[in-house]
Amino acid sequence: MTNRTISIDDHLHRYLLEHSVRETALMRELREVTAQHTLARMQIGPEQGQFMALLVELIAARRIIEIGTFTGYSALCLAQAMPGDGRLLCCDVSEEYTAVGVPFWERAGVRERIELKIAPALETLDALLADGHTETFDMAFIDADKTNYLNYYTRCLALVRRGGLLLFDNTLWNGAVADPTDETPDTQALRALNRALRDDERISISLVPIGDGLTLARKR
Repeated sequence: MTNRTISIDDHLHRYLLEHSVRETALMRELREVTAQHTLARMQIGPEQGQFMALLVELIAARRIIEIGTFTGYSALCLAQAMPGDGRLLCCDVSEEYTAVGVPFWERAGVRERIELKIAPALETLDALLADGHTETFDMAFIDADKTNYLNYYTRCLALVRRGGLLLFDNTLWNGAVADPTDETPDTQALRALNRALRDDERISISLVPIGDGLTLARKR
């Protein structure tokens, strides 16, 4: 089978960043602060953040759910791409990690667009559904505990409007999803999600090899 995707080494990746990414000094500072964190691997790259921001602009997203905020870089990317009256609901369970990003949101002038909810995301999503928020969001970005991805998908598909987007991070999982010897819970959960998305006729999908794999699902 012919390899249809170019291999990107460090040299080419540096070229990609230098010739396409428009990262502000503030965004770079947050990313560099996060790079010192023991869980820095959880941070998305600037090219992925910019790609997601472009998607926000393309669909004119005004209401977005983010599941898994970590230190707030992805939230900053999304919020900056939204209009002034846009609202981003960030769901996370760690006050410690998210506290890193809050001052950067404030300095960027987007803090008022972001509602940070410290609670299990499923509780927050179920409460939104119970309160009648079905099909009232334009986009959802899911980047949290992998074993709950299918649960997050079920809720977010109900919450996102027709024509809206759901984004799933880490769907290639550093190649583990294609390794039959890897039966860890996270890997099995991502395989189950990938199969479910492929077979769900309610959505159109594309798995993009950016970062650790980003799946786009458009609700039909």
